[in-house]
Amino acid sequence: MIDYAVMNQLLFEGKHKIIKQMTEDALAEGLPVAEVLEDGLIAGMRVVGEDFKHNRIFVPEVLLAARAMKAGMTILRPLLTAREEGAHSDVIVMGTVKGDLHDIGKNLVGMMSEGAGFTIVDLGTDTSAEAFIEAVVEHEAAILGMSALLTTTMIYMPKVVEAVKEAGLDVKIAVGGAPVTQPFAEEIGADGYAADAASAVTLFKKLCASREEARAS
Repeated sequence: MIDYAVMNQLLFEGKHKIIKQMTEDALAEGLPVAEVLEDGLIAGMRVVGEDFKHNRIFVPEVLLAARAMKAGMTILRPLLTAREEGAHSDVIVMGTVKGDLHDIGKNLVGMMSEGAGFTIVDLGTDTSAEAFIEAVVEHEAAILGMSALLTTTMIYMPKVVEAVKEAGLDVKIAVGGAPVTQPFAEEIGADGYAADAASAVTLFKKLCASREEARAS
């Protein structure tokens, strides 16, 4: 029997080969895909995100854990095409804003969101307003997620918000990153703010629901 607590700890330690094997073993035991994903992978990554947020672990540890998460996801991803009831298949375009090369937090959000059933289009770092808009249009995204780790780069966020509104796109805008706050998000006209990866997933679900309600009315 797979012990999810052990699996979480091994993911936290970045044991990618063992995580891949445990994921395969869990499925071989007949455990539900959604359960393996949530209790085996996401729960472990949630601890990683929380510890990173509070400076209990640092970038190297996060990268190792992310590698382990990806190893498990390579097994589960093909099985996630048939989405579980209540999951989301909406597209999220995300990227770190122009001038900013940090992506650890964004990558955590992307992994957690993919685990929740969203389709992620990751534009990477140093992303311009034009690149965001092109991707939103191309992929018919429901959400545009922006990240910034520096006060000197977060000031680019309102430029993206303005460009999106000028383009008249039907997309919700979410922002996050170390220097970003709820008041700042409201000030620039973003639709939502998330302080960490777990709350970002909750926010994305909320934004998709409100977007659907608006389109139906």
